[in-house]
Amino acid sequence: MKFDVIVKNARIPKGEDTIVTNILVADEKIVGFLPNIEGIEATEVIDAEGHLTIPGCFDSHTHFMDPGFTHRENFLTGTSSAAAGGLTMIMDMPCCSKPSVRGVEELESKLNAIKDKAIIDYAMWGGVTGEDIRAGKKNIIKEQADYGVCAFKVYMTPSVPTYERVTDPEMLEAFRWIAEVGLPVGIHAENFAMCDYHVKKFQLEGRMDGPAWAEARLVEAEQAAIELGINFSEATGARLHIVHMSSGIGAKLVGAAKKRGLHVTSETCPHYLMLNYQDAMTEHGAFAKIAPPLRTKKDNEELWEGLQNGSVDFMATDHAPYEIETEKAAEGMNIWTAFPGIPGVETLVPILVSEGYNKGRLTLTRLVEVLSTSPAKQYGLYPKKGAMLIGSDADFTIIDLEKEWTIDQKKTYSMAKYNPLHGIQLKGKPVKTVVRGKLVYDDKEGIVGKEGYGQFIRRQSIQKLDKTIKF
Repeated sequence: MKFDVIVKNARIPKGEDTIVTNILVADEKIVGFLPNIEGIEATEVIDAEGHLTIPGCFDSHTHFMDPGFTHRENFLTGTSSAAAGGLTMIMDMPCCSKPSVRGVEELESKLNAIKDKAIIDYAMWGGVTGEDIRAGKKNIIKEQADYGVCAFKVYMTPSVPTYERVTDPEMLEAFRWIAEVGLPVGIHAENFAMCDYHVKKFQLEGRMDGPAWAEARLVEAEQAAIELGINFSEATGARLHIVHMSSGIGAKLVGAAKKRGLHVTSETCPHYLMLNYQDAMTEHGAFAKIAPPLRTKKDNEELWEGLQNGSVDFMATDHAPYEIETEKAAEGMNIWTAFPGIPGVETLVPILVSEGYNKGRLTLTRLVEVLSTSPAKQYGLYPKKGAMLIGSDADFTIIDLEKEWTIDQKKTYSMAKYNPLHGIQLKGKPVKTVVRGKLVYDDKEGIVGKEGYGQFIRRQSIQKLDKTIKF
C-alpha cells in the first residue's frame, strides 16, 4: 500500500517519555505508526528530524478581525502567524467582525468571507448579547449550536459597538438559554461597574501613566465577576468557562468550584504568565494594554501553579491586534483612549515549551494537555483534533526543544508589529506545522501552506467534562 504522507523520525510522547517512530497518513488521517519504514512508499515524506512531535496545538481564543476590521488582521495573516507559531487549529470569537456573529446568517456571512484565506483549520464561537436577551431571541442559541459552533461568548464589560455587553440579569438569562444546548458559555470576567468607576476616578485624578490602566481595572473586578459566574453556573447547570483569566485568585476560585463538582473551566494566556503590569506597562504603555490587564509577579506564579494543578485547564492567546498608527499610538491618544489588545498566536507554543516544559514547570503530559488535548475536548472536537490516535486528523506540531531565539515583534506574519513580549529569549521553537498531513509551515522556508487550505471544523459532539481533581 502507498500512503499519502509519512512523517518520519517523529519523537512522540509516550507517557512522560518519548519514542521515535514514523507516522503514516492517508486521507488526511493518522492510519498507523511504524518503527521501520523500509520498503514503505508514500507520495510525500515530512522529516521531523527526531524533534518532539505532539498533536497539533489549538488556540481556542482569537480575534482575527475578518470581515470588517481587516486593517488590523485578516484570516490569511492571522492563520499564517498561527501556523508559524505551531498552531494547527484556532477558534475565532464572534465579536470582532462585521456583522458580529449572533446568529446563523451572520455566521455564514463570516465563513463566506474567510473561506479562501485560512492556512490552518478553524472553529467558531457563537454569540449572544444583551440586545439579543432583551429581544427574546432564544432561537439563535439552538440555531448556532446546530450549525456547529463550539461555545458562546458573553461580555460583562463593553467590547465593540456591534457586540453589546450583558447586565447581570441578562447574563443569568443567557446561562439558562445556553445550558439547554450543553455548550460552554465563555465570559469576559470583569465587573463593569467596578472598572467603570475606577477608570473615571483615575482620569479625574489626572493619571496618565501606563500602570494606571491596570490599577483601574483592579483584580477585585475579575474576582467578583468570576464569583458571579460560578453562582450562575451552579444555579442553571450551564458550563461556565472563564476566558483569558489574569489572576491567581481567579485560579483559586475555579479550583474550588471544580472541587464542588461544578461545570467550571478556565484558560489563561502567555502574557499573564510572563509579564507584570508595573514593568510592562511602564516600558510599553498602550502596547501592553489589554483587558483584563496584566497583573503582578505573584499572579504570574499562581497561574503557573494553576496550570500545574488543573485549576487552569488550558492555554489560549486572546490574539487581538490593532493598527499602531490609528488605534495604539495615534496623535493625541493616551493610555485611556488607546485600544486594548495584543497579538499572541505566534508565541503561545514557544513560551509554554520554553518557560513551561523546558524549565520544569510543566510535565510533557501536561504540556500536551494545555496546548492540544484539553481545548479539543472542551469544545467537542476531540479526538478529531487534539489527539495522536488512529483516525485522528494528521495534525502535528514539531518542536526543536534546543533552538534558542529571541522574540522580535517586527519578524511576524501578523499585521501587528508590536508585542510586549518583544526581546524575551526562549529555548524551544516550533519548526514544522502539519495540518491534516500537509506541511503548512517550515522554519527554514516560512509559510508553505496554500490560502484556503484551512477548513471550518464544526463541533463533533457535546463532550462530558472531566471532573478529575488533580490538586
